[in-house]
Amino acid sequence: MRVAALFLAALVLCGADLAKPEKKIESKLRDVARLQGVRGNQLLGYGMVVGLDGTGDKDQTKFTVQSLANLMSRQGLTVNPTTIKVKNVAAVMVTAELPAFARAGSRLDVTVSSTGDAKSLAGGTLLMTAMQGPDGQTYAVAQGPLLVGGFSASAGGASVTKNHPTVGRVPDGGIIEREVGGDFNARATLRYSLLEEDFTTAIRVVHAINEELGEKLAQPLDSRTVELKIPKEFQGRAVELVARLENLNVQLQPKARVVVNERTGTVILGADVRIGAVSIVQGGLSIVVTSTPLVSQPAPFSQGKTVTATKKDVTAVEEKPKTISVEPGVSVGKLAEMLNGMGVSPRDMVAILQAIKEAGALQAELRVL
Repeated sequence: MRVAALFLAALVLCGADLAKPEKKIESKLRDVARLQGVRGNQLLGYGMVVGLDGTGDKDQTKFTVQSLANLMSRQGLTVNPTTIKVKNVAAVMVTAELPAFARAGSRLDVTVSSTGDAKSLAGGTLLMTAMQGPDGQTYAVAQGPLLVGGFSASAGGASVTKNHPTVGRVPDGGIIEREVGGDFNARATLRYSLLEEDFTTAIRVVHAINEELGEKLAQPLDSRTVELKIPKEFQGRAVELVARLENLNVQLQPKARVVVNERTGTVILGADVRIGAVSIVQGGLSIVVTSTPLVSQPAPFSQGKTVTATKKDVTAVEEKPKTISVEPGVSVGKLAEMLNGMGVSPRDMVAILQAIKEAGALQAELRVL
């Protein structure tokens, strides 16, 4: 009787475990989608870094010499370009991102990268550089001392380099001079672009917005875009509407996906990805070629010559094939554990997953980097 009671209790617990609903994965709307039209803009400029300790561009870098001569000319000095030594000067490209809604007078970080053959930018100072947008207009001006997270030193034919000394940053080195126009509050509609295209997620975003506003104002345009008509009470107050919506919880639908990096042998996989019935046979053939130097020494007074030769030995070793059978419904995580137990290398695992996908047994998207 006691055994029967325990068995019944076990069945009840198993039934409760099977009936337990799956844990929902939710995220904020601001983490699922981006608001179209709210983004940064890339800026680019050409400038000069001075004050280097002999690590600048060489004399044969013609555009650095010409740039320095032009700079001197603008300062009222006439210099013959052929007499200029530029070892303490480097030509650089200056890049930055103009943030959305940035205002004139605000500061931003800039990245400085060498364009010539300078060895290091450490200790240098960026001279005033105009930074343009894609339209050719100047939006920011950058200047200031560089921070370089590396160094390069050489002496007596030996050299030591740490990190990347030809790229540096100027924190708050850029000053915004021109604003990107636009009145955000004057918008009549808002468009959200999902970071990951998915029809189900797009519908859930629409339902969440409409439920929050109490009206059917949002509609999906495709699997990535959701359009929202701004309600009358929020006309001219689009900022308040966005602030209210960006904290909405949206239920996500994770995709079955396996990502492999063939160059490094890295495999990133989801434990919920399932595999159909498949048999895997994996083996390898190793060929080793060794070379042994030999010297043929002639006998004394034979007037012969010493001759060197190389003896090559070729050895082929064929490993015993490893076989594994996978039952339907096994997760990729479990398969990875089985393959690791067999001693399969990460690179072989990449090839096995690609073969399983081609066989139609991997029910997931396979991405190869």
